[in-house]
Formats: sequence, C-alpha cells, structure tokens
Amino acid sequence: MTTTTFDLIRHGEPAGGHMYRGHKDDPLSELGWQQMRNAIAAGETWDHILSSPLLRCREFATELSEKIDAPLSVAEGFKEICFGDWEGKTREQVEQEYGDHQANFWRDAENHAPPNAETIQDFHQRIGQSWQQWSDELAGKKVLLVCHGGVIRMVLGHVLGLTPSNAMAGFQIPFACRSQIRLDQTEFGTLSCLVKHG
Repeated sequence: MTTTTFDLIRHGEPAGGHMYRGHKDDPLSELGWQQMRNAIAAGETWDHILSSPLLRCREFATELSEKIDAPLSVAEGFKEICFGDWEGKTREQVEQEYGDHQANFWRDAENHAPPNAETIQDFHQRIGQSWQQWSDELAGKKVLLVCHGGVIRMVLGHVLGLTPSNAMAGFQIPFACRSQIRLDQTEFGTLSCLVKHG
C-alpha cells in the first residue's frame, strides 16, 4: 500500500483587506506573513511543497521551501476561482450592487455564478484534475499545498463526495487554516480520508 499525505493550508491575510480577491494578485500583509509562519510548527517538514501561482501563496511557499530544503512546484491549476465582476469588491459592495445575487451564490453556486466569473462547475473540474495529477505525481510523499479557501473547499468536496455548491458553502476556512488528507493506494483503488480540518 502506498500512502500519500497532503497538508493543505490557506494563505494568510492579503494586503488590501477583505474582498472577493479571486485572481487579483495581492501579496500577504504583515499580519498574513505572521499567520503563515505561526501555522507551521518548528521542525515540521515535507517532501514536496505545492503552491498556487498567486503571490499570497507563492511567496510564503518559496520562503518555506528554502527554509526546509524541500522542492517547490508552482501549480497553475490550484489558482483560486475567478469571481468575475465581483473581484476587488467587498461583500458589502457586492450586496449593494447585486442585491440577492451574493446570497444566492453562497446558497447555490452552481446556478448563481457572479457575472463574467469562472463557473463553479469549471472550477470544481479544474481542481479535480489538478488534484488527480499531483496525487499521482507525488504518490508516497508528504506534501504541503499552499492555496486558497475555494481550492480547499473543492478538494474537500472531491474527497467527501460533495456537490460543488455544497463544497463551496459547507466549510469555514479562515486565513492560515490547515487541513490534512490521507490517500491510501490499495489493490482495491485509492481510499481518501479527511484526517483533520481547522
């Protein structure tokens, strides 16, 4: 049996405050750097680090990779969902401009995508393909994935068999939140298990 362990961590607070950030490429704030460094225990190591290409993930992943001497791969497929016309806007601004659309998105993302956004179905498929690719490529290793709240929701959705809408609405993932998933490759196929979250 081959066992692969994935530790997933959401980026810390980005510069610019709370907003629908999506593909908007802000770096971490000073607090965000502190949150990320505090989330990693002294002496903790991984065989490989994966990161979203966006600065709020990649800059910390690069620092950690150098610190623990672990190889780093930047994975385009683990980029956050694109929120389209909502990008750069706060929840309050979106509510003022789009009314009930925001509440409907969080209740049923499959049928209420933001204007000009990546659909939740496409996002779910993209994350599923990346998850399969890297799970195969890094089989047997202990891996850290530095990514985004939406990405973690979709990965957990794949592991737990949730619909994209339920995965998007079903988890609280604060800044620097960690989750762990174990993949056991057996003669009967791959068994996926959520070991811990939060």
